[in-house]
Amino acid sequence: MITDRSGLATARRVVVKVGSSSLTGADGHLDVAALGRLVDVLAARRASGGEVVLVTSGAIAAGIGPLGLAVRPRDLATAQAAASVGQGLLVARYTEAFARHGMRVGQVLLTAEDTIRRGHYRNAQRALARLLGLGVVPVVNENDTVATDEIRFGDNDRLAALVSHLVRADAMVLLTDVDALYDGPPSRPGAQRVEEVRRPEDLEGVAVTARGSGVGTGGMVTKLASVAIATGSGIPVVLTSAARAADALAGDRVGTWFTATGRRRPTRMLWLEHAARTEGRLVLDDGAVRAVVERRTSLLPAGVTAVEGSFEAGDPVDLVDPRGRVVARALVAYDAAEVPELLGRSTHELRAELGAGYDRELAHRDDIVLVRAPRTAARRTPPARTATR
Repeated sequence: MITDRSGLATARRVVVKVGSSSLTGADGHLDVAALGRLVDVLAARRASGGEVVLVTSGAIAAGIGPLGLAVRPRDLATAQAAASVGQGLLVARYTEAFARHGMRVGQVLLTAEDTIRRGHYRNAQRALARLLGLGVVPVVNENDTVATDEIRFGDNDRLAALVSHLVRADAMVLLTDVDALYDGPPSRPGAQRVEEVRRPEDLEGVAVTARGSGVGTGGMVTKLASVAIATGSGIPVVLTSAARAADALAGDRVGTWFTATGRRRPTRMLWLEHAARTEGRLVLDDGAVRAVVERRTSLLPAGVTAVEGSFEAGDPVDLVDPRGRVVARALVAYDAAEVPELLGRSTHELRAELGAGYDRELAHRDDIVLVRAPRTAARRTPPARTATR
């Protein structure tokens, strides 16, 4: 694991994410010169023997100018149309720029569904691994032409963190339109650069704005959320501007360095915690909450008081306490329709009445991940059925 920024100079595999605001001019047109300068930096890194995965925004922004739009579209249909026009232009420019260095690129378009469904997730993982093995530079973007909520996915920040874990990157570099994280608005006199963040507590008192630029969708809030995903799974991060990309990759003291705070975890657990869209909720009594959270046991039917949502066996669900706070996520072992008659009953009772197979846990402990900061649960789908004992 890289423990300080100097390790970036020799890191084997790095994920670099660049935002729309770094690739487009104020008029919304793609800035080919800026894109070329970034590619020159990444190509030099690749030529030196390092592997690079580029997560790029800019498809919608690149389509603004050709469509004659004054600003980034707000309605979904126009945003999808802009992405359709801009994506081809964006990848063509990347292909041309890398070709000047004798390098090939491979376009990888993802939607949130590709990180929600485990089968899709594994397919994306294999595809990226094969591209890297063939010496290709993967250029990853969201498939905004068909995406819905994904267009508001945080300007690819969260996607970059998930891709970093997916390809087992040694580090992630977030390139934006400011050169670092500051303790207040960078335009404010006296604002100080935050040089290093070693733990989440170091961010206390740092004023962060959620507002992004006029062409991008992500602000510093989404970037820090992305950083938390990466560092929490053992991947250090540098946040800086696209103009300082070469310095960041060389390990120079630019931008803000975020030390990895956690250890690499199985891919399925990171997927479950950060990428999975839950399909329902299981309401636990206080005893079951203690068993799952403190003793890390499997979830048994006896400790569940209600089920909400419509899901199938193997789907991710939220586990909530009696007050509705999400305490964990789990891959459930039953379909939603099967659960109500199991609630509040011991596995011995279920085996005696329903037969073998119904005495298993609702969720095995290996398929449960704790939610680090309990939050008020927001229903992601209308409840299809509720059962209480």
